[in-house]
Amino acid sequence: MTARLNFGQLSIAAGAAFLFSAAPALAAPPGSPAEAVDVFIGTGGDGHTFPGASRPFGMVQLSPDTQHRHFRQSYPWASGYNYTDSSILGFSHTHFSGSGHSDLGDLLLMPYSGETKLEPGYPERPFSGYRSRFSHDQEKAEPGYYAVRLKDHEVDVELTASERVGLHRYKFKAGEPAKVLLDLRTSIYNYDEKNLWARLRVRNSTTITGMRETRGWAPGRQVHFAIQFSRPIDTRQLLNREEAIPYRGFAPPGKTPGDKALVEGKQLMADFNFGVPNDGTLLVKVALSAVSEDNAIANLAEMPGWDFDQERERAGKAWNDALGAVKVEAEGPMRTKFYTALYHTMLAPSLFMDIDGSYRGPDNQVHKAKNFRFHSTFSLWDTYRALHPLLTIVAPEQRNADFVNSLIASQQHSPYGILPVWQFHGLETWCMIGYHAVPVIADAYMKGIRGFDADKALAAMTASAEYGPYGGLEHYMKLGYVPIDLEKEAASKTVEYAFDDWTIARMAEKMGKKDIAARYYKRAQNYRNVFDKETGFIRARKSTGEFRTPFNPELSNFGSDYTEGSAWQYSWYMPHDNAGLISLLGGDAGLVSKIDQVFDAKVDETVYAHMEDISGLIGHYAHGNEPSHHVAYLYNYAGAPWRTQERLANIMASQYSDKPDGLSGNDDLGQMSAWYAFTALGFYPVAPGSNEYVIGRPFLDKATLNLPNGKRFTVRADNLSSGNGYVGRVTLNGKPLNRTFIRHEDIMAGGELVFTMQATPNKDWGKEQSARPYTQTKY
Repeated sequence: MTARLNFGQLSIAAGAAFLFSAAPALAAPPGSPAEAVDVFIGTGGDGHTFPGASRPFGMVQLSPDTQHRHFRQSYPWASGYNYTDSSILGFSHTHFSGSGHSDLGDLLLMPYSGETKLEPGYPERPFSGYRSRFSHDQEKAEPGYYAVRLKDHEVDVELTASERVGLHRYKFKAGEPAKVLLDLRTSIYNYDEKNLWARLRVRNSTTITGMRETRGWAPGRQVHFAIQFSRPIDTRQLLNREEAIPYRGFAPPGKTPGDKALVEGKQLMADFNFGVPNDGTLLVKVALSAVSEDNAIANLAEMPGWDFDQERERAGKAWNDALGAVKVEAEGPMRTKFYTALYHTMLAPSLFMDIDGSYRGPDNQVHKAKNFRFHSTFSLWDTYRALHPLLTIVAPEQRNADFVNSLIASQQHSPYGILPVWQFHGLETWCMIGYHAVPVIADAYMKGIRGFDADKALAAMTASAEYGPYGGLEHYMKLGYVPIDLEKEAASKTVEYAFDDWTIARMAEKMGKKDIAARYYKRAQNYRNVFDKETGFIRARKSTGEFRTPFNPELSNFGSDYTEGSAWQYSWYMPHDNAGLISLLGGDAGLVSKIDQVFDAKVDETVYAHMEDISGLIGHYAHGNEPSHHVAYLYNYAGAPWRTQERLANIMASQYSDKPDGLSGNDDLGQMSAWYAFTALGFYPVAPGSNEYVIGRPFLDKATLNLPNGKRFTVRADNLSSGNGYVGRVTLNGKPLNRTFIRHEDIMAGGELVFTMQATPNKDWGKEQSARPYTQTKY
């Protein structure tokens, strides 16, 4: 602390005049869902969430970036912000929430006064550049709003947003000139030559436009923008600084192009001076477009005025309306964690369409949406498991139909004719495995969501399952498994393809397409081809048929057999056929014993140190990554639901908290949070597409789901306490419920699910075969 005061901050600390003696009070009404959200949960540790302003599923995510420029592609700054930092680089307009890899961080703005500094500066010496120190004591945020004091610049910053427009309000020290830097060189995950091209154009005294194209995670990505200031520009510099310093990628102070109205190049930035405002205030609007600068200008119409407080109120209302899908009664920390989790599930997929319906597709061409709103940012390997199933309950049907229509449109525009794998800003990254847009579509259709062409959807699904030019799919179709000598991560790919195939079969069967259903039901059994009965594990096989040796279930041959995991995480991944798994393991006792081994193992965590994204370990169970997320619920399939209840209590207590490092792994665009939300309610979608939710145990005293169809479904937990962690009995609409699952139709019909909790297990409840969750037996 003393060292920080020596960096020229003594005069401020001693009481220099400052507009905010305290940061602005929060505007969310007391007791509202938005008031319960703590946007800083997940911004520390490996959560990779951001604290800035956005709307539900909005195109703009306006947030501070604290990333360490000289580390460049550093994992802790995947969202641009890390709670442990003490300085801010600036405020950019696009971010991922909880991703493991990253990109974005477009259009960085930084307000300042005093001497112009054209380089970012280092975190340990922020005063040497335009980076500024800040304190969490002078930082406040809520859904749709963010505020912070920049200590070095003596500027107070507030941010809010509509869907396509970010709004900044800067308050400068009295008598000081208002200045703003725009840096188009910076990105989240920087590297040399990432910027392919950029343009800055002065339209008039208050409006500038531009674009940039990058070769990042999604190559050839274009962002167009329009920036409007509330005051006329006094003086300006548009700079092209392409004489890059090796390694850092930034240029030293040098020649400037003078007072040009247009500048183009790869390393652009701009410096704007607005003189001394009478009230010390400057507002800035930034509209994004997928298509063109003119479209970005048109998108400014979404926010016609300059009333910051009104826009903040609108953003807060949008969040309260969205979060109001669930009304929760719970003690403070639990309520905070639940609503924060629900908030995180509503940041993506994000709108990626202009006001006129124009969007840019995976062919990087411009298209126009008809009767739907195009969304992108689909982290499908993560989110098909719980996030999308949750949104079928808490988001309007039209929103879910928009997601499906966006996936179908992407398939039609794809140069490869397949559904997205991991898509953002309309472009494909080819990240992760599987064709997991398929279960998203199938789950929506099975639950009665319409508003899309089912025949086109099914055609897109089968095209992705048969013609996808990636992941050893051709070998999978020929051999019934992906061979490890021809394709990496072969064991994981085989079992994930098999599940996706089952969801195709489910949808085809419901549509009356019996031939397609039969073909994919058969393919769904391919998981058996990589199950080794001798060891009881999923294993990689060679194209000649034998399993790869040597085999150690704790290892994954340096990551080649499994995707972000080991045999201990992946050997339970046949969620569509847990009856088949039980049979392979020799019966109910075999499954219970094997899952016990997962959780109870004494693990040297250094074993997993070389494996990407393995975190949140409980034995071999890795809650910080998705392949483990359904495992605790599998006891129900073997007639031992009380074991699920025990494991869930441990996971909820150890893997989530209400602190900045409160997520044990990447939130992955809301999947970690969706797991929490479902589990807190008392049930979970082990097999999306089954229309069943496996019952765990509730962690909320009461939750009322205000359903998209206008009905209400209430979950109540009687006698819930830290000492009463077991389900004693369950009723649905007043009648005893002896099965350990509920159907989607039960929820959507409205009614009440009541748990009576007790201190000891009820080993009779859900024990019978007929009481167990859905398993497919018709193969």
